[in-house]
Parts: sequence; C-alpha cells; structure tokens
Amino acid sequence: MKASELKAKSDGELQQELHSLLKAQFGLRMQKATQQLTNTSQLGKVRRDIARVRTQLAAKAKGQGTA
Repeated sequence: MKASELKAKSDGELQQELHSLLKAQFGLRMQKATQQLTNTSQLGKVRRDIARVRTQLAAKAKGQGTA
C-alpha cells in the first residue's frame, strides 16, 4: 500500500482500513506465537501499513482543525 493511495481515501475508509490491518496484525501475532507463521516479514509490512494509515489520519485531522 502506498501513501498516495491513502491520500485519496476518506476518513471513514481510512478507519476501516486501519481496523482490518489491526485484525491482520493480531492474526499474524497469533500465528507467530503458535509457530505457524512461515513468512515473518509480513509482520513488518503490516506494522508499516498501520503507521501509514495512522499518519494519514493525523494529517487529515490536523488539516481540518486549522481550516
């Protein structure tokens, strides 16, 4: 997921995306704990995607607050 794709989304869509990413992160953590996770790089990718979405939400909130 690219930051440019996130800029085009609305706040509701970003919240929904964040929720699905958090669920995916939880699932990956459970797979890691039970030693079922084969591709551990997925954890880092999901974590970075969550950070991108949260950054975009914060930027939109800051922009709306000053306008």
